[in-house]
Amino acid sequence: MSIRTEKFLALASIDYAGKSTEDLQALFREFLDEGMHGLCFSPYVEGQQPGDQLTEAQIRQRMEIIAPYTQWVRSFSTTEGNELIPKIAKEYGIKTLVGAWLGEDDEVNQKEITNLIALCEEGCIDIAAVGNEVMYRGDLTEQQLLDFINHAKSNIKNIPVGYVDAYYEFVDHPRISEACDIILANCYPFWEGCDLDYSLLYMKDMYQRALRAGKGKKVIISETGWPSKGTNLEGAFPSYENAMKYFMNTQKWAKEDDIEIFFFSSFDESWKVGAEGDVGAYWGIWDKNEQLKY
Repeated sequence: MSIRTEKFLALASIDYAGKSTEDLQALFREFLDEGMHGLCFSPYVEGQQPGDQLTEAQIRQRMEIIAPYTQWVRSFSTTEGNELIPKIAKEYGIKTLVGAWLGEDDEVNQKEITNLIALCEEGCIDIAAVGNEVMYRGDLTEQQLLDFINHAKSNIKNIPVGYVDAYYEFVDHPRISEACDIILANCYPFWEGCDLDYSLLYMKDMYQRALRAGKGKKVIISETGWPSKGTNLEGAFPSYENAMKYFMNTQKWAKEDDIEIFFFSSFDESWKVGAEGDVGAYWGIWDKNEQLKY
């Protein structure tokens, strides 16, 4: 057996050896034009952040940009104008995964859940998510979250109700996995310091862990992505080229194995720097000025 002299990466979905940045851009555009299952919707324009009121005009403008490329959109809240996102998405023929944002403020939580139920009754929601990374942040106890999930399920008919969190939280909290109709797992090799070369294999393992936790329930990857700029996290390096490669690997796997994935995210959002460090602002396929980055 002789040693192969050319670089060969067996764990990646696509062989990128020898491809220039321009080559990657052309290939990226081909994947983007083929469309994707789902996209996480970034509604906040420059100077805005959660807590600010969203306008119908800004949501509609961004929805029009992404509509040709995705079958589904995911939104994260049902208040402060976010409740308009699924209504406008439906006008464009896009299906919706809509989340009620749950945190430490019970008054806000109650309003979020009430609005989630109302949007379901209006026919604006295809999958309802009760909370996002609540266990990861520690904002509620497991029982408090279960109470919200069960309340939503008792009031929402003929629509799957789930909960969004990191894949391992469903392993650690079997009662939550059992309460959900559907498992909505966030899978980020980047945030676990994984080198890009091994990231697809790592994400596949994350998905399998969520499947086992769900015990036969459908699993959707509700978030995954790779930043285009910022500081590295151990072996995970943000870069323009790495972000393109991760997107293409993810889309190829999704199509080959029929995996439903919501890519994070549609647009860069500067406000996320505070919560996630400098990489927070660079997860979008489009930049903060709504221009395609790649």
